[in-house]
Amino acid sequence: MESRVNYLLLATALLGTFFSGTATRIVSISMPTVAQSLGTDLLGVSWALLSYQLSNIGLSVVFGRISDIWGREKMFALGFFVFAVSSLLCGVSQTVLQLILARFVQGVGGAMLQSSSRALAAESVSEDLAGRAQGFMTTAHHVGFILGPGIGGVMIDYFSWRWSFYLLVPVGFAGTVLALVNMKRRRAVPPQISGSIDYLGAALLFAITSTLVFIFDRRTGQALGGSLKLVLTAVFCASLLAFLFHESRTASPFVNLQLFKIRRFSFSVVSLLIVAMCYSLTGFLLPFYLQDVLHLSPTQVGLLFMAPSVLTVALAPFSGYLSDRLGPRIPATLGVALMVFSLAIGGFLRVDSHWLMPALLVIVGAATNGIFNPANSTAMIAMMPKEHRGFASAMNHVTFGFGSVFGVALGGLSMSLAFEHYTGVPTASLTTANPLGFVAALNLTFLAAIGLTLVALFTSAARGDR
Repeated sequence: MESRVNYLLLATALLGTFFSGTATRIVSISMPTVAQSLGTDLLGVSWALLSYQLSNIGLSVVFGRISDIWGREKMFALGFFVFAVSSLLCGVSQTVLQLILARFVQGVGGAMLQSSSRALAAESVSEDLAGRAQGFMTTAHHVGFILGPGIGGVMIDYFSWRWSFYLLVPVGFAGTVLALVNMKRRRAVPPQISGSIDYLGAALLFAITSTLVFIFDRRTGQALGGSLKLVLTAVFCASLLAFLFHESRTASPFVNLQLFKIRRFSFSVVSLLIVAMCYSLTGFLLPFYLQDVLHLSPTQVGLLFMAPSVLTVALAPFSGYLSDRLGPRIPATLGVALMVFSLAIGGFLRVDSHWLMPALLVIVGAATNGIFNPANSTAMIAMMPKEHRGFASAMNHVTFGFGSVFGVALGGLSMSLAFEHYTGVPTASLTTANPLGFVAALNLTFLAAIGLTLVALFTSAARGDR
Protein backbone atom coordinates (compact mmCIF):
# COMPACT_ATOMS: atom_id res chain seq x y z
CA MET A 1 0.00 0.00 0.00
CA GLU A 2 1.33 3.43 -0.95
CA SER A 3 1.63 5.79 2.03
CA ARG A 4 -0.45 8.95 1.77
CA VAL A 5 -0.67 12.01 4.02
CA ASN A 6 -2.97 15.03 3.72
CA TYR A 7 -0.77 17.36 5.74
CA LEU A 8 -3.27 20.22 5.90
CA LEU A 9 -6.05 17.97 7.19
CA LEU A 10 -3.73 16.33 9.73
CA ALA A 11 -2.45 19.73 10.89
CA THR A 12 -6.03 20.97 11.33
CA ALA A 13 -6.95 17.88 13.37
CA LEU A 14 -3.80 18.31 15.50
CA LEU A 15 -4.63 21.98 16.09
CA GLY A 16 -8.12 21.00 17.21
CA THR A 17 -6.96 18.51 19.82
CA PHE A 18 -4.10 20.80 20.97
CA PHE A 19 -6.61 23.63 21.25
CA SER A 20 -8.97 21.49 23.36
CA GLY A 21 -6.22 20.35 25.72
CA THR A 22 -4.84 23.88 26.17
CA ALA A 23 -8.24 25.49 26.62
CA THR A 24 -9.29 23.05 29.33
CA ARG A 25 -6.19 23.70 31.44
CA ILE A 26 -6.11 27.47 30.87
CA VAL A 27 -9.68 27.84 32.10
CA SER A 28 -9.28 25.49 35.09
CA ILE A 29 -6.38 27.44 36.54
CA SER A 30 -8.27 30.75 36.25
CA MET A 31 -11.34 29.63 38.24
CA PRO A 32 -10.24 30.88 41.72
CA THR A 33 -9.56 34.34 40.29
CA VAL A 34 -12.85 34.25 38.37
CA ALA A 35 -14.78 33.45 41.56
CA GLN A 36 -13.25 36.44 43.34
CA SER A 37 -13.81 38.79 40.41
CA LEU A 38 -17.46 37.85 39.88
CA GLY A 39 -18.27 37.78 43.59
CA THR A 40 -19.19 34.11 43.86
CA ASP A 41 -18.02 31.13 45.89
CA LEU A 42 -16.43 27.82 45.00
CA LEU A 43 -19.80 26.15 44.44
CA GLY A 44 -20.95 28.92 42.11
CA VAL A 45 -17.87 28.87 39.94
CA SER A 46 -17.87 25.06 39.89
CA TRP A 47 -21.05 25.28 37.80
CA ALA A 48 -18.99 27.05 35.13
CA LEU A 49 -16.84 23.91 34.97
CA LEU A 50 -19.80 21.56 35.18
CA SER A 51 -21.82 23.31 32.44
CA TYR A 52 -18.90 22.84 30.03
CA GLN A 53 -18.53 19.19 31.00
CA LEU A 54 -22.28 18.65 30.62
CA SER A 55 -22.53 19.95 27.05
CA ASN A 56 -19.12 18.63 26.02
CA ILE A 57 -19.71 15.04 27.10
CA GLY A 58 -23.48 15.07 26.61
CA LEU A 59 -23.36 16.22 22.98
CA SER A 60 -20.16 14.60 21.68
CA VAL A 61 -21.79 11.39 20.46
CA VAL A 62 -24.67 13.43 19.00
CA PHE A 63 -22.29 15.59 16.97
CA GLY A 64 -20.13 12.60 16.08
CA ARG A 65 -23.09 10.92 14.47
CA ILE A 66 -24.27 14.14 12.77
CA SER A 67 -20.77 14.62 11.35
CA ASP A 68 -21.02 11.18 9.70
CA ILE A 69 -24.14 12.42 7.88
CA TRP A 70 -23.40 16.13 7.38
CA GLY A 71 -19.63 15.98 6.82
CA ARG A 72 -16.83 15.96 9.39
CA GLU A 73 -14.93 18.99 8.06
CA LYS A 74 -18.09 21.11 8.22
CA MET A 75 -18.62 20.04 11.82
CA PHE A 76 -14.98 20.72 12.66
CA ALA A 77 -15.06 24.21 11.15
CA LEU A 78 -18.30 25.00 12.99
CA GLY A 79 -16.78 23.69 16.23
CA PHE A 80 -13.81 26.07 15.97
CA PHE A 81 -16.17 28.96 15.22
CA VAL A 82 -18.56 28.21 18.12
CA PHE A 83 -15.63 27.77 20.51
CA ALA A 84 -14.10 31.09 19.44
CA VAL A 85 -17.34 33.07 19.80
CA SER A 86 -18.23 31.45 23.13
CA SER A 87 -14.72 32.16 24.46
CA LEU A 88 -15.28 35.82 23.67
CA LEU A 89 -18.61 35.67 25.52
CA CYS A 90 -16.87 34.05 28.51
CA GLY A 91 -14.34 36.87 28.56
CA VAL A 92 -16.96 39.63 28.62
CA SER A 93 -19.20 37.91 31.22
CA GLN A 94 -20.19 40.22 34.07
CA THR A 95 -21.98 37.70 36.27
CA VAL A 96 -21.43 34.07 37.13
CA LEU A 97 -24.72 33.15 35.40
CA GLN A 98 -23.49 34.70 32.15
CA LEU A 99 -20.24 32.77 32.50
CA ILE A 100 -22.08 29.48 33.14
CA LEU A 101 -24.21 29.96 30.01
CA ALA A 102 -21.21 30.96 27.89
CA ARG A 103 -19.28 27.94 29.16
CA PHE A 104 -22.17 25.68 28.16
CA VAL A 105 -21.95 27.05 24.62
CA GLN A 106 -18.17 26.63 24.74
CA GLY A 107 -18.73 22.98 25.63
CA VAL A 108 -20.94 22.66 22.54
CA GLY A 109 -18.03 23.91 20.41
CA GLY A 110 -15.67 21.55 22.20
CA ALA A 111 -18.02 18.62 21.53
CA MET A 112 -18.06 19.47 17.81
CA LEU A 113 -14.26 19.52 17.75
CA GLN A 114 -13.54 16.47 19.86
CA SER A 115 -16.20 14.32 18.21
CA SER A 116 -14.49 14.69 14.82
CA SER A 117 -10.80 15.31 15.44
CA ARG A 118 -9.52 11.72 15.65
CA ALA A 119 -11.75 10.62 12.76
CA LEU A 120 -10.26 13.40 10.59
CA ALA A 121 -6.75 12.35 11.65
CA ALA A 122 -7.57 8.79 10.56
CA GLU A 123 -8.77 10.08 7.18
CA SER A 124 -5.72 12.29 6.67
CA VAL A 125 -3.40 9.31 6.19
CA SER A 126 -3.41 5.95 4.47
CA GLU A 127 -4.21 2.86 6.52
CA ASP A 128 -0.54 1.94 7.05
CA LEU A 129 0.01 5.26 8.90
CA ALA A 130 -3.21 5.24 10.96
CA GLY A 131 -1.48 4.36 14.22
CA ARG A 132 1.10 7.12 13.89
CA ALA A 133 -1.66 9.65 13.18
CA GLN A 134 -3.39 8.66 16.44
CA GLY A 135 -0.07 8.86 18.27
CA PHE A 136 0.45 12.42 17.03
CA MET A 137 -3.08 13.29 18.18
CA THR A 138 -2.36 12.04 21.70
CA THR A 139 0.92 13.99 21.70
CA ALA A 140 -0.79 17.20 20.56
CA HIS A 141 -3.44 16.96 23.27
CA HIS A 142 -0.89 16.46 26.04
CA VAL A 143 1.40 19.23 24.77
CA GLY A 144 -1.63 21.50 25.18
CA PHE A 145 -2.22 19.97 28.60
CA ILE A 146 1.36 20.83 29.63
CA LEU A 147 1.36 24.39 28.27
CA GLY A 148 -2.15 25.33 29.41
CA PRO A 149 -1.48 26.07 33.12
CA GLY A 150 1.60 28.18 32.33
CA ILE A 151 -0.24 30.21 29.68
CA GLY A 152 -3.22 30.67 31.98
CA GLY A 153 -0.98 31.79 34.85
CA VAL A 154 0.78 34.39 32.68
CA MET A 155 -2.57 35.75 31.46
CA ILE A 156 -3.84 36.14 35.03
CA ASP A 157 -0.63 37.61 36.48
CA TYR A 158 0.08 40.14 33.74
CA PHE A 159 -3.33 40.88 32.23
CA SER A 160 -6.62 39.55 33.61
CA TRP A 161 -8.51 36.28 33.94
CA ARG A 162 -10.59 37.48 30.98
CA TRP A 163 -7.53 37.14 28.76
CA SER A 164 -7.51 33.41 29.53
CA PHE A 165 -10.61 33.34 27.33
CA TYR A 166 -9.70 36.13 24.90
CA LEU A 167 -6.51 34.26 23.96
CA LEU A 168 -8.62 31.38 22.65
CA VAL A 169 -10.58 33.58 20.23
CA PRO A 170 -7.97 34.14 17.47
CA VAL A 171 -6.84 30.50 17.66
CA GLY A 172 -10.44 29.39 17.21
CA PHE A 173 -10.96 31.64 14.18
CA ALA A 174 -7.66 30.46 12.68
CA GLY A 175 -8.82 26.88 13.07
CA THR A 176 -12.10 27.77 11.34
CA VAL A 177 -10.20 29.18 8.37
CA LEU A 178 -7.91 26.13 8.16
CA ALA A 179 -10.87 23.75 8.25
CA LEU A 180 -12.72 25.71 5.55
CA VAL A 181 -9.63 25.82 3.31
CA ASN A 182 -9.20 22.08 3.61
CA MET A 183 -12.91 21.52 3.00
CA LYS A 184 -12.65 23.57 -0.21
CA ARG A 185 -9.66 21.49 -1.33
CA ARG A 186 -11.62 18.28 -0.71
CA ARG A 187 -14.92 19.56 -2.06
CA ALA A 188 -15.34 16.49 -4.23
CA VAL A 189 -15.41 14.22 -1.18
CA PRO A 190 -19.07 13.73 -0.17
CA PRO A 191 -20.33 12.87 3.31
CA GLN A 192 -19.85 9.17 3.98
CA ILE A 193 -23.54 8.36 4.42
CA SER A 194 -26.84 9.96 3.64
CA GLY A 195 -30.07 9.96 5.53
CA SER A 196 -32.19 11.99 7.88
CA ILE A 197 -31.21 12.79 11.45
CA ASP A 198 -33.16 11.00 14.15
CA TYR A 199 -33.83 13.99 16.40
CA LEU A 200 -35.73 12.01 19.04
CA GLY A 201 -32.83 9.56 19.28
CA ALA A 202 -30.39 12.49 19.60
CA ALA A 203 -32.48 14.07 22.38
CA LEU A 204 -32.72 10.79 24.30
CA LEU A 205 -28.98 10.22 23.90
CA PHE A 206 -28.24 13.67 25.32
CA ALA A 207 -30.58 12.95 28.25
CA ILE A 208 -28.73 9.69 28.94
CA THR A 209 -25.22 11.14 28.86
CA SER A 210 -26.02 14.39 30.68
CA THR A 211 -27.90 12.73 33.55
CA LEU A 212 -25.06 10.22 33.89
CA VAL A 213 -22.63 13.12 34.31
CA PHE A 214 -24.88 14.68 36.96
CA ILE A 215 -25.28 11.40 38.85
CA PHE A 216 -21.56 10.67 39.24
CA ASP A 217 -19.99 14.14 39.34
CA ARG A 218 -18.92 15.16 42.87
CA ARG A 219 -19.79 18.82 42.38
CA THR A 220 -23.35 17.91 41.43
CA GLY A 221 -23.79 15.97 44.65
CA GLN A 222 -22.70 18.99 46.67
CA ALA A 223 -24.98 21.34 44.75
CA LEU A 224 -28.12 19.25 44.30
CA GLY A 225 -28.23 16.87 47.24
CA GLY A 226 -29.05 13.17 47.41
CA SER A 227 -32.82 13.35 46.83
CA LEU A 228 -32.46 15.02 43.44
CA LYS A 229 -29.87 12.42 42.46
CA LEU A 230 -32.58 9.78 42.87
CA VAL A 231 -34.74 11.74 40.43
CA LEU A 232 -31.83 11.96 38.01
CA THR A 233 -31.26 8.21 38.29
CA ALA A 234 -34.91 7.61 37.40
CA VAL A 235 -34.62 9.98 34.42
CA PHE A 236 -31.49 8.16 33.27
CA CYS A 237 -33.14 4.73 33.44
CA ALA A 238 -36.27 5.95 31.65
CA SER A 239 -34.22 7.68 28.94
CA LEU A 240 -32.04 4.61 28.40
CA LEU A 241 -35.03 2.28 28.03
CA ALA A 242 -36.79 4.72 25.71
CA PHE A 243 -33.62 5.12 23.63
CA LEU A 244 -33.08 1.38 23.21
CA PHE A 245 -36.76 0.85 22.34
CA HIS A 246 -36.82 3.73 19.85
CA GLU A 247 -33.50 2.92 18.16
CA SER A 248 -34.41 -0.73 17.66
CA ARG A 249 -37.59 0.23 15.79
CA THR A 250 -36.87 3.42 13.85
CA ALA A 251 -36.06 3.19 10.15
CA SER A 252 -33.06 5.53 10.47
CA PRO A 253 -31.58 5.03 13.96
CA PHE A 254 -29.34 7.74 15.38
CA VAL A 255 -26.93 5.11 16.72
CA ASN A 256 -26.38 1.88 14.87
CA LEU A 257 -26.46 -0.53 17.80
CA GLN A 258 -25.08 -3.24 15.52
CA LEU A 259 -21.69 -1.52 15.75
CA PHE A 260 -21.36 -2.77 19.31
CA LYS A 261 -21.46 -6.32 17.96
CA ILE A 262 -18.07 -5.62 16.35
CA ARG A 263 -15.77 -7.15 18.96
CA ARG A 264 -12.81 -4.91 18.15
CA PHE A 265 -14.93 -1.80 18.76
CA SER A 266 -16.89 -2.91 21.83
CA PHE A 267 -13.86 -4.47 23.56
CA SER A 268 -11.87 -1.29 22.88
CA VAL A 269 -14.63 0.77 24.51
CA VAL A 270 -14.58 -1.45 27.62
CA SER A 271 -10.77 -1.31 27.82
CA LEU A 272 -10.74 2.49 27.51
CA LEU A 273 -13.47 2.94 30.12
CA ILE A 274 -11.60 0.87 32.72
CA VAL A 275 -8.18 2.39 32.00
CA ALA A 276 -9.66 5.91 32.22
CA MET A 277 -11.32 5.03 35.55
CA CYS A 278 -8.07 3.74 37.05
CA TYR A 279 -6.03 6.63 35.68
CA SER A 280 -8.51 9.14 37.11
CA LEU A 281 -8.68 7.32 40.44
CA THR A 282 -4.91 7.52 40.79
CA GLY A 283 -4.80 11.22 39.91
CA PHE A 284 -7.57 11.96 42.42
CA LEU A 285 -6.30 10.02 45.44
CA LEU A 286 -2.52 10.16 45.22
CA PRO A 287 -2.08 13.92 45.88
CA PHE A 288 -3.76 13.47 49.31
CA TYR A 289 -1.26 10.75 50.14
CA LEU A 290 1.73 12.73 48.87
CA GLN A 291 0.86 16.00 50.61
CA ASP A 292 -0.91 14.92 53.80
CA VAL A 293 0.86 11.63 54.58
CA LEU A 294 4.34 11.98 53.09
CA HIS A 295 4.27 15.78 53.56
CA LEU A 296 5.57 16.73 50.12
CA SER A 297 5.06 20.37 49.20
CA PRO A 298 2.42 21.39 46.63
CA THR A 299 5.26 22.39 44.29
CA GLN A 300 6.86 18.96 44.54
CA VAL A 301 3.51 17.25 43.91
CA GLY A 302 2.81 19.56 40.97
CA LEU A 303 6.19 18.79 39.39
CA LEU A 304 5.64 15.06 39.89
CA PHE A 305 2.26 15.23 38.16
CA MET A 306 3.81 16.97 35.16
CA ALA A 307 5.55 13.67 34.39
CA PRO A 308 2.47 11.90 32.96
CA SER A 309 1.92 14.46 30.20
CA VAL A 310 5.65 14.69 29.40
CA LEU A 311 5.99 10.91 29.23
CA THR A 312 2.81 10.61 27.15
CA VAL A 313 4.19 13.13 24.64
CA ALA A 314 7.35 11.04 24.35
CA LEU A 315 5.71 7.61 24.09
CA ALA A 316 2.59 8.27 21.99
CA PRO A 317 4.36 8.44 18.58
CA PHE A 318 6.21 5.22 19.40
CA SER A 319 2.92 3.52 20.28
CA GLY A 320 1.47 4.71 16.97
CA TYR A 321 4.46 3.26 15.12
CA LEU A 322 4.03 -0.08 16.90
CA SER A 323 0.32 -0.09 16.02
CA ASP A 324 1.16 0.36 12.34
CA ARG A 325 3.77 -2.41 12.41
CA LEU A 326 2.17 -4.95 14.76
CA GLY A 327 -1.49 -3.95 14.94
CA PRO A 328 -3.08 -2.10 17.90
CA ARG A 329 -3.70 -5.15 20.09
CA ILE A 330 -0.12 -5.70 21.29
CA PRO A 331 0.76 -2.10 22.32
CA ALA A 332 -2.70 -1.52 23.83
CA THR A 333 -2.45 -4.71 25.91
CA LEU A 334 1.08 -3.76 26.98
CA GLY A 335 -0.31 -0.42 28.16
CA VAL A 336 -2.99 -2.14 30.27
CA ALA A 337 -0.37 -4.49 31.76
CA LEU A 338 1.62 -1.43 32.85
CA MET A 339 -1.52 -0.08 34.56
CA VAL A 340 -1.79 -3.34 36.52
CA PHE A 341 1.83 -2.90 37.65
CA SER A 342 1.21 0.75 38.57
CA LEU A 343 -1.83 -0.13 40.71
CA ALA A 344 0.10 -2.99 42.35
CA ILE A 345 2.66 -0.46 43.55
CA GLY A 346 -0.22 1.48 45.13
CA GLY A 347 -1.21 -1.63 47.05
CA PHE A 348 2.15 -1.55 48.89
CA LEU A 349 2.34 2.12 49.86
CA ARG A 350 2.96 2.79 53.56
CA VAL A 351 2.80 5.83 55.82
CA ASP A 352 6.61 6.02 55.76
CA SER A 353 7.27 5.04 52.13
CA HIS A 354 10.02 6.87 50.27
CA TRP A 355 8.61 9.40 47.81
CA LEU A 356 10.25 7.49 44.95
CA MET A 357 7.71 4.69 45.39
CA PRO A 358 4.60 6.77 44.56
CA ALA A 359 6.69 8.55 41.93
CA LEU A 360 7.26 5.18 40.25
CA LEU A 361 3.49 4.57 40.41
CA VAL A 362 2.84 7.88 38.61
CA ILE A 363 5.51 7.25 35.96
CA VAL A 364 4.37 3.70 35.16
CA GLY A 365 0.77 4.94 34.98
CA ALA A 366 1.90 7.67 32.59
CA ALA A 367 3.51 5.03 30.39
CA THR A 368 0.11 3.33 30.26
CA ASN A 369 -1.44 6.52 28.92
CA GLY A 370 1.25 7.04 26.29
CA ILE A 371 1.26 3.46 25.00
CA PHE A 372 -2.39 2.47 25.42
CA ASN A 373 -4.32 5.49 24.11
CA PRO A 374 -2.93 5.78 20.55
CA ALA A 375 -3.22 2.03 19.97
CA ASN A 376 -6.72 1.83 21.42
CA SER A 377 -7.82 4.87 19.38
CA THR A 378 -6.54 3.16 16.23
CA ALA A 379 -8.63 0.08 17.01
CA MET A 380 -11.73 2.14 17.84
CA ILE A 381 -11.59 4.70 15.02
CA ALA A 382 -9.10 4.13 12.21
CA MET A 383 -10.11 0.48 11.74
CA MET A 384 -13.86 1.23 11.69
CA PRO A 385 -15.82 1.67 8.43
CA LYS A 386 -15.40 5.27 7.24
CA GLU A 387 -19.11 6.00 7.46
CA HIS A 388 -19.03 5.40 11.24
CA ARG A 389 -15.74 7.06 12.19
CA GLY A 390 -17.38 10.23 13.49
CA PHE A 391 -19.47 8.19 15.92
CA ALA A 392 -16.41 6.10 16.88
CA SER A 393 -14.30 9.22 17.45
CA ALA A 394 -17.01 10.69 19.67
CA MET A 395 -17.32 7.43 21.61
CA ASN A 396 -13.57 7.56 22.25
CA HIS A 397 -13.89 11.04 23.79
CA VAL A 398 -17.08 10.29 25.74
CA THR A 399 -15.83 6.96 27.09
CA PHE A 400 -12.67 8.59 28.44
CA GLY A 401 -14.77 11.40 29.95
CA PHE A 402 -17.14 9.00 31.67
CA GLY A 403 -14.23 6.87 32.85
CA SER A 404 -12.68 9.93 34.49
CA VAL A 405 -15.94 10.82 36.25
CA PHE A 406 -16.57 7.20 37.33
CA GLY A 407 -13.00 6.83 38.59
CA VAL A 408 -13.30 9.77 40.97
CA ALA A 409 -16.76 8.68 42.17
CA LEU A 410 -15.85 5.03 42.72
CA GLY A 411 -12.47 5.92 44.20
CA GLY A 412 -14.14 8.14 46.77
CA LEU A 413 -16.76 5.47 47.56
CA SER A 414 -14.16 2.70 47.92
CA MET A 415 -11.97 4.86 50.15
CA SER A 416 -14.90 5.76 52.41
CA LEU A 417 -16.05 2.15 52.85
CA ALA A 418 -12.53 0.85 53.40
CA PHE A 419 -11.73 3.65 55.86
CA GLU A 420 -14.85 2.82 57.89
CA HIS A 421 -13.81 -0.84 57.91
CA TYR A 422 -10.25 -0.20 59.07
CA THR A 423 -11.18 2.38 61.72
CA GLY A 424 -14.12 0.34 63.01
CA VAL A 425 -16.32 3.45 63.06
CA PRO A 426 -19.38 3.05 60.75
CA THR A 427 -19.79 6.80 60.15
CA ALA A 428 -16.09 7.72 60.20
CA SER A 429 -15.24 10.70 58.04
CA LEU A 430 -12.49 9.97 55.51
CA THR A 431 -9.46 12.00 56.60
CA THR A 432 -5.67 11.88 56.49
CA ALA A 433 -5.63 12.82 60.18
CA ASN A 434 -5.66 9.05 60.70
CA PRO A 435 -2.80 8.19 58.32
CA LEU A 436 -2.77 4.45 59.08
CA GLY A 437 -6.46 4.09 58.27
CA PHE A 438 -6.18 6.33 55.21
CA VAL A 439 -3.23 4.41 53.74
CA ALA A 440 -4.87 1.04 54.47
CA ALA A 441 -7.98 2.24 52.61
CA LEU A 442 -5.76 3.49 49.78
CA ASN A 443 -4.04 0.10 49.50
CA LEU A 444 -7.37 -1.73 49.30
CA THR A 445 -8.73 0.71 46.70
CA PHE A 446 -5.70 0.22 44.47
CA LEU A 447 -5.87 -3.56 44.82
CA ALA A 448 -9.59 -3.53 43.99
CA ALA A 449 -8.79 -1.45 40.91
CA ILE A 450 -6.42 -4.21 39.77
CA GLY A 451 -9.44 -6.52 39.52
CA LEU A 452 -11.09 -4.06 37.14
CA THR A 453 -7.90 -3.67 35.14
CA LEU A 454 -7.62 -7.43 34.64
CA VAL A 455 -10.96 -7.21 32.81
CA ALA A 456 -9.43 -4.51 30.57
CA LEU A 457 -6.39 -6.73 30.04
CA PHE A 458 -8.67 -9.50 28.76
CA THR A 459 -10.78 -7.25 26.51
CA SER A 460 -7.66 -5.63 25.09
CA ALA A 461 -5.96 -8.94 24.32
CA ALA A 462 -9.13 -10.57 22.94
CA ARG A 463 -10.25 -7.73 20.68
CA GLY A 464 -8.26 -8.87 17.61
CA ASP A 465 -6.46 -6.63 15.14
CA ARG A 466 -8.69 -6.79 12.08
